[in-house]
Order: sequence, then structure tokens, then C-alpha cells
Amino acid sequence: MIDIMLANGFEEIEAVSTYDILRRCGLQVAFVSVANTKKVVGAHKVSIMADDIFQRDMTKDCEAIILPGGMPGADNLLHHEGLRKMLTQQDKEEKLIAAICAAPMVLGHCGLLAGRKATCYPGFENHLRNAIKVEATVVKDGHIITSQGPATVTDFAFEIARHFVSDDIVRQVRESMLYD
Repeated sequence: MIDIMLANGFEEIEAVSTYDILRRCGLQVAFVSVANTKKVVGAHKVSIMADDIFQRDMTKDCEAIILPGGMPGADNLLHHEGLRKMLTQQDKEEKLIAAICAAPMVLGHCGLLAGRKATCYPGFENHLRNAIKVEATVVKDGHIITSQGPATVTDFAFEIARHFVSDDIVRQVRESMLYD
């Protein structure tokens, strides 16, 4: 299962587009709320009903954790102690972690970007603690993927998909969506 973590104030296009593209690639994806309720409200007041509410033992079945940005969503993710612990465990197990827009700041504050290449929404670079800051739409360094923001979400989602499916599947989905 690939879990997209939602906190109140998340960036809707980053969450929904990533979910949609991964599903089109045949992957199992779930929205997981860290807001203690299944209803989560985005930065632009779009509400999503999450599939699950965050639980500490979720790492057992989690192949990837995805953090959409948006404010105050990324800040709410940062302040969720259980999520920070889950990210640290995910990193130790070298399972995929992906964050876009302001959300790479969560990884930076958890110490997961030290010595790794990363990118984020312009103006949040100071939160990429000890990272090698790269100016690119999407950056993959090992099992961590970061991206800049709403306009880069499709490249972000396809990079995540490449971690799990063949290039042929990614190409077919891109073509069916008129990206290529």
C-alpha cells in the first residue's frame, strides 16, 4: 500500500493528482488522515474523505509514504509526532518516501535529507537541513523523492510510479493522459 498523508491545509492538486496517476498505473493507494478524522480540508477548502486515520502500526504494510505540500498542511504534518516516527522507520527500512512543495521541510526537520539531493517550493530551502539543494522539478536520491510544487506534480507522481512499475506502464499511462 502507498499512503498519501493528509493534514488539514494540504495542497489539493498535489494529493489528488498523485493519487490519480498512481492508481492509473495500477498501484494501491490510500489517503491517510493525520487529523484524527476522516474528513480533511485542503488549503483551498476542498474536503477529502480519507480512507484511513493514522495509526502507529501502519508501517508494516506501507510500501511508500507520500507527503503533499500546501500550508498549513505541511506544517501540520511536521508537528505530527507519530508521522515523524513513521518516516524515520520508513527511512531505516529504505522504503520510498516522497514529498512535494513545502512538505520536504518535514523530511529536513526529521534529519532524513542530510547529505542527500533534494528540492522544494521556493522559499522553503532553509528547511532542507543538511541537504544538497538542487534546483529541479523532481529530485530522486535513493529512496527519497522531492519535488517543487503544484506545477511539478505529474512529474513527481510518475517518478513515484517508476519505483514500482515498469517504464512501459508509465509510458502507456502518460500517453493515455496525453502527456506524451
